[in-house]
Amino acid sequence: MLEARAKAQKAVDELFSEAILSFRLTAHTVEPIGLQEYIVSFHDSRLRSVIVAWYEGLDFKDVCRTAVMQRVKAPVPHAIGQQG
Repeated sequence: MLEARAKAQKAVDELFSEAILSFRLTAHTVEPIGLQEYIVSFHDSRLRSVIVAWYEGLDFKDVCRTAVMQRVKAPVPHAIGQQG
C-alpha cells in the first residue's frame, strides 16, 4: 500500500498546487475496506479521509483526486439552510 499512499499524496499535492484545495493534506494510510474499496486517511479535521473505489486499469492517483474533489465540493451538512 506504500505505492497507493504515494499516489494519494501526489493527488492532494497537485490539488493544493492548483488551488483546488486551500490547505495541505498528508496521506497517512491507505487501507482496504472491501472489494476494490480503500480508505485514504489524512488525519486532518478539515478532511479526515476519503473512500476510493479502485479497479484494475485505473490510476489510483486519478481516482483519489476525484474522490477528494467530490468531498471538498460537497456542502457541509450544518451549513445547509443557513443564510449569510
